[in-house]
Amino acid sequence: MREKKEMANVIVVGAQWGDEGKGKIVDLLAEQADFIVRFQGGNNAGHTLVVNGQKHIFHLIPSGILHRDKKCVIGNGVVLDPGVLIEEIDRLDAAGFIVTPDNLAISLYSHVIMPYHRALDLAREKKKGTSAIGTTGRGIGPCYEDKAGRGGIRVHDLFDPEVLSGKVTSNLEEKNFILRNFFGEKSLDPAEIIDEYLAYGERIGRFTGNVSQLLQEADAHGLNILFEGAQGTHLDIDHGTYPYVTSSNTVAGNACCGAGIGPTRIDKVIGIVKAYTTRVGGGPFPAELRDQTGEHIRNVGGEFGATTGRPRRCGWLDMVAVNSAVRLNGLCGLAITKLDVLTGLPTLKIGISYNCRGGKLDFVPAELDALEACEPVFEEFAGWDEDLGQIRTWADLPQNTKKYLKAIEKIAGVPVTIISVGPGREATIVLRNPFLDGGRHERPAGKI
Repeated sequence: MREKKEMANVIVVGAQWGDEGKGKIVDLLAEQADFIVRFQGGNNAGHTLVVNGQKHIFHLIPSGILHRDKKCVIGNGVVLDPGVLIEEIDRLDAAGFIVTPDNLAISLYSHVIMPYHRALDLAREKKKGTSAIGTTGRGIGPCYEDKAGRGGIRVHDLFDPEVLSGKVTSNLEEKNFILRNFFGEKSLDPAEIIDEYLAYGERIGRFTGNVSQLLQEADAHGLNILFEGAQGTHLDIDHGTYPYVTSSNTVAGNACCGAGIGPTRIDKVIGIVKAYTTRVGGGPFPAELRDQTGEHIRNVGGEFGATTGRPRRCGWLDMVAVNSAVRLNGLCGLAITKLDVLTGLPTLKIGISYNCRGGKLDFVPAELDALEACEPVFEEFAGWDEDLGQIRTWADLPQNTKKYLKAIEKIAGVPVTIISVGPGREATIVLRNPFLDGGRHERPAGKI
């Protein structure tokens, strides 16, 4: 049996369609964590943090890197664009956050995004035209395809010129044929790619190692590990609104596969829920607001992608989607973000179920056409005008804000444990910290 000790391993995942504000919550929880692990996705995701008034955007390195005494880890489930990683390292170094092997580790098993992955990604979207899925064009999907097809290039291949040359040359024989003859695009030069990626290997080699073994040792020594997911539950390749999804499993269970740690080592799973709902790209979105209220939320919330700058589609909070995330991830707590964005709206709505072709649904249907036909059933709540930005305790929140949060907790059946009332690290109300058992809380868990 696992020995009882003063520690915890916690997974943080998005409970909607991504962009829930995971970066800020991870940054907050990183204060109690010793290791912060990214376990899936690639640089199609972006975390934006504001610390001491300075904005930081991360695409690959866990946002815990801003804590100088932590170890950040990129797990094997991540598909790695080494050029983007090096830019991120250089940017952090320039800002005074020096990245060394003491605070960053990269799995040797991570698959590498190659130029032909990006070329194929962009060519496919171009050919689909108006039926494009809305991919970021970063090569994420094609890289995962090669991983599944057993033709991928992993980080350790970047250190062996002969192996890398053989794999790139072999892969380009197929990729160039498709680029030229199916998409009408230019071929790529294998020699240029080989030289470029061998140089990347020289830059990142000192950070690489066996992440699974590293985490096993950390767990054995009673250290706290925080696992950070990218995107959100409903972008999961299996459980999301397929095909309008990302190319990896975003749910909590993949933290084990994507980092190399056993499921018996996980203690808690926290779901990040934006106080409203947003979505980027195509795909059904039942609670979407195509009116002035949706535009207001987008502008006040700064709802533009950290990676692409694309405007996000905005809508009321959809608890059907959140409750599906509760089930799929086994959530034990909710972190509510961007609550302050709703200030000033006279009436708020929460979707509690769907009307779908004459029937009632309390889950997200698998069929795309069924989800597109769903109409949310809303409950209405009175809004508030008070500025939440300086509030740091539950007791000081406006009564209408408390009622809104109580409704979320009641519908989800999961306690609200963290409330974000602004972009800064300090603009947070922590009701229960998953790393601190027996700590001081303002209320019993699950009873707002």
